[in-house]
Amino acid sequence: MSQSHTPLSTSRGYSPPTVTQFSVFLTNKVGKLFDLVEAFETSTCSICALSVHEASDHAVVRIITSNSDAAAELLRKESLPYSLREVLVVEISGDHTLASMCLCLLAAELSIHFAYPLMMRDCGTPTIALAVDDMHLAGQILRRKEFKLLGEADLPPKR
Repeated sequence: MSQSHTPLSTSRGYSPPTVTQFSVFLTNKVGKLFDLVEAFETSTCSICALSVHEASDHAVVRIITSNSDAAAELLRKESLPYSLREVLVVEISGDHTLASMCLCLLAAELSIHFAYPLMMRDCGTPTIALAVDDMHLAGQILRRKEFKLLGEADLPPKR
């Protein structure tokens, strides 16, 4: 389960807040993405971020939701295959730009495997989901540089 943005102490030192990303596997047929999104319309959680990666016979839809437990239950109920991955969610504001975030990670020789924006935030501040080589190190670096890292509890609940 995801954590709030309060730093946690672990055997490795600081453990950054993370958010659960679902990679949902859909057949590449007209209407399948609509079916997925519509299922969340009537659920107790909402989709906060979405990224679609298409191949010839299937699509992988990466989603972040406001409640990972409810999302997992919904996906199981809908018989949709999925995998989970923890990602960092970073707020981009003021001097904490996308370029400065990338530079911080580059200086530590960390690779960004993928990134995509979140759609929903109560404060309206741009926010990005990141999958990186080393979540702990990336979280420590970004925290030291005073980037705000978010956990699931920081995402807006379904209204």
